[in-house]
Amino acid sequence: MTLYTRFAAHVATALDTLVQSGTLPGGLDRRNVTVEPPRDVTHGDLATNAAMVLAKPAGMNPRVLGEALAAELARLDEVAGASVAGPGFINLRLTDAAWRNELAQIAVAGDDYGRSATGAGITVNVEYVSANPTGPMHMGHCRGAVVGDALASLLEFAGHTVIREYYVNDAGGQVDVLARSVHLRYREALGETVAIPEGLYPGDYLVPVAQQLAGEFGDRYVGAPESEWLALFRTRAVAAMLVMIRDDLALLGIHHDLFSSEAELQAAGKPEAAEAELRARGLVYDGVLEAPKGETPEDWEPVELPLFRSSQFGDDQDRPIRKSNGQWTYFGADLAYHFQKSQSADQLIDIWGADHAGTVKRIVAAVAALTGGKTRFDVKLVQMVRLLRGGEPVKMSKRAGNFVTLADVVREVGKDVVRFTMLTRRSDAQMDFDFAKVVEASKDNPVFYVQYAHARIASLHRRAEEAGIAGGAADLSRLDTEELALVKLAAQFPRVVETAATAREPHRIAFYLYDLAAAFHALWNVGNDRPDRRFLVVEDHDATRARLSLATAVAQIIRNGLSIMGVVAVSEMK
Repeated sequence: MTLYTRFAAHVATALDTLVQSGTLPGGLDRRNVTVEPPRDVTHGDLATNAAMVLAKPAGMNPRVLGEALAAELARLDEVAGASVAGPGFINLRLTDAAWRNELAQIAVAGDDYGRSATGAGITVNVEYVSANPTGPMHMGHCRGAVVGDALASLLEFAGHTVIREYYVNDAGGQVDVLARSVHLRYREALGETVAIPEGLYPGDYLVPVAQQLAGEFGDRYVGAPESEWLALFRTRAVAAMLVMIRDDLALLGIHHDLFSSEAELQAAGKPEAAEAELRARGLVYDGVLEAPKGETPEDWEPVELPLFRSSQFGDDQDRPIRKSNGQWTYFGADLAYHFQKSQSADQLIDIWGADHAGTVKRIVAAVAALTGGKTRFDVKLVQMVRLLRGGEPVKMSKRAGNFVTLADVVREVGKDVVRFTMLTRRSDAQMDFDFAKVVEASKDNPVFYVQYAHARIASLHRRAEEAGIAGGAADLSRLDTEELALVKLAAQFPRVVETAATAREPHRIAFYLYDLAAAFHALWNVGNDRPDRRFLVVEDHDATRARLSLATAVAQIIRNGLSIMGVVAVSEMK
């Protein structure tokens, strides 16, 4: 039990006492009662809104209730003072012993410090990357891949059961274009001189696939009509691209539990089942779309189509789920896919590129309709990343044809740098990835600054062992107010995990780790001018062991946070 959960229990017990005494009526809904750090640190260490939340349903003045609750909480051994601020917020100031106890708890919990049970019993499907299987991963996919994977890890750390899923868009026209591109390379592999026309994929990554097909089938399909080879080449090409995609994602440490095929989904009749379900609920009907706004195209004609009543859910018009030729629209196929996912998960999360923002409202509406509003569904939008080198745009990859591959970037700067950097801003904010800056050894580079804190602590332990100080019980009473301030920040980690998981925002972990590392470095740097304030004081073993305990706790939390982010904590900076 961490500090915040423990004090939440203390608040609950104090409220029970007030109920028993008749001060507070029983049966009140306490779900919105919170314990958190006060907005202003000068107000205390913890704050609770219990009096504000419960006063109105209890028919009480919030300040009167606050005074009664503060009096109960002030009886706790860990509380040095309890006061009521404003209209009823209760601020608590804890004893130094309470913070020293929390420091000991970090050591006891170790790798599990910060883990939560808030998601226990809840299965969440996180679908991320889902790039078209037409080539290697590029940096346009990287940010969504990292955000999705870190979010999945964050939810697991918060107690959820997580399904990591990749949706393979292998039923659309783009995979036919892929097959035709491979066929062109297949003819090239058999000795023909070819030119890559506009509209086909030009990358050299298709050459090995074509060479394998040439070796297996010879010239059988060189002059054959497309109907004879398209399906075969499509199947082989998609399979080869998925192998490539898996390998690229593995460079980032990303592995999915499921690869769901759009083609298989449609072959299994899932879109028809979703349509039937929605028709039964009156949410799909046959109708005619309005003419396009502005000048009507000459080839436009009114056609009756099956339409989803997305306008009932805030969309500006109803949306077709089939085209005039009977094929499923992207929306119709996505609707069926999400219906399928909802059968095995309590909550759904999609990580999408920001260019899909316009479709969020309608797919959220469709999922709400299909699941009767029982399935929480979040779409997290991810902005593109602009690649720079010393402030200048990076040139495209020759192998890929028209983009920079994820593999090239990871091999240059490393998995951990890429992953951490992708989480240093909100996912819906624009990001620049400058190859020079992400490896810079300065406090302006969050990757370096957090890793340096962990490496510094590892070095501290090595020097303490060399000095014969390591080991033995630590007298934590040697930690003073300035040092306990770092404990207070470290103790916020469990709460950061829970709030980040609830908000579906893994970047909060990166922000917190940077703040923790900065506070540690600041305390460390005090010793530059005052030798007695150094973490390693050879003449004072007791002070050193106490500070070693503090540093060890900080390192533990950095490791736990980096683990959520999929980043390895280093013990040495190279």
